[in-house]
Amino acid sequence: MTGAFDLTDHVALITGGNSGIGLGYAEGLAAAGASIAIWGTNEEKNLAATEQLRSHGRPVVGLRCDVGDEAQVDDAFARTVEALGRVDSCFANAGTNRASPFVDMTLDDWRAVLRVNLDGAFLTFRAAARHMIERGGGGSLVATGSLSSIVGQPRGEHYAASKGAVVTLVKSLSVELARHGIRANAVLPGWVDTALAAPVLHWDRFIERVLPRVPMRRWGCPDDFGAVAVYLASPASAYHTGDTLVIDGGYSLF
Repeated sequence: MTGAFDLTDHVALITGGNSGIGLGYAEGLAAAGASIAIWGTNEEKNLAATEQLRSHGRPVVGLRCDVGDEAQVDDAFARTVEALGRVDSCFANAGTNRASPFVDMTLDDWRAVLRVNLDGAFLTFRAAARHMIERGGGGSLVATGSLSSIVGQPRGEHYAASKGAVVTLVKSLSVELARHGIRANAVLPGWVDTALAAPVLHWDRFIERVLPRVPMRRWGCPDDFGAVAVYLASPASAYHTGDTLVIDGGYSLF
């Protein structure tokens, strides 16, 4: 691949990159020539994803990391830089959810979701920003948000709150870090067929009620996010920052 979308000599870090949207990001980035680091808590998935990504002929590193743990994030980032030399783009994608009626939601439920979705984005972006500022040359920070940051999510108030916070985090970073040449944007997926969403998306009643509201008449898939990642990591988005990119097949229009 040549031109503005060429990622040869580019290093991309993706948290939660061993499956779902994160793996979709990583596939697109590797295909465009980037070296890849993926972080995840499941070592078997890390290994499988690493082997899959190496088919593109680029260096790939898979590391076990709990993004809600400050020491683990800082250690994993240092090991990423040691293995690949630097980080040019950082995708804070790791996420979790615990569906529950709000009145039954425990403080532990609330904290567990925010720990991964919000604390994880903060810790990952902080490590990346420190590195990018020290190294010079700018960079790209990309968070995986959600449509729930716009419209909310019944039985997932903790999830919606975390994703709303991630969006405002990105907007704030886009201003503060612009003078260092660092861009910050968020991707807001709609209904995407991943392991996290599969129990709902494969439910017949949900399909009957919701799929007709998606103008493209299909659920999204991880492959839909590869080219989005390439754009946000590459020089093609050099003047694009502080934005939320809705990738939902038109669902939010209705």
